[in-house]
Amino acid sequence: MDKIRVGVVTASDRASAGIYEDISGVAIMDTLKAYLQNEIEFLYRCVPDEQKEIEKALKELSDKGCDLIVTTGGTGPAPRDVTPEATEAVCEKMLPGFGELMRQVSLKYVPTAILSRQTAGVCGKSLIINLPGKPKSIRECLDAVFPAVPYCVDLIGGRYMITDDSVIEAFRPKSK
Repeated sequence: MDKIRVGVVTASDRASAGIYEDISGVAIMDTLKAYLQNEIEFLYRCVPDEQKEIEKALKELSDKGCDLIVTTGGTGPAPRDVTPEATEAVCEKMLPGFGELMRQVSLKYVPTAILSRQTAGVCGKSLIINLPGKPKSIRECLDAVFPAVPYCVDLIGGRYMITDDSVIEAFRPKSK
């Protein structure tokens, strides 16, 4: 079974300054540990809400061979929310369906989900997914989109992900 390399990037001025603990990055790692049977190597970064800093972290993690890079924070409409812009700047291909589905799911819980600008894209052989900042929302969004993640990672040349089907089932088209 392949060891999976996952980048986790928290975009937060306050967490990067040590003003508060980053519980969102931890929530991402805990969720992925529950989803995947593979051994996972996490590469974690906590950066301020600065587009160049986020871009640098994303590019570095892709260059280090992360199959999946998951961000948290910086996806709203506030002036310092620039994670989607950073993601778009480093990606060769955008996958807007991820953001569309995450917003659709989140709208079941909060009307302000329509303000979210989450997206996803491909940077080299890495799938980058932007998630919201709250742990509950992180899980709801990952539950919605993760069934497509292993096959997407297959298609872009990443390592083979094996999910724990009792937690979440990956979808891969059947061979003919």
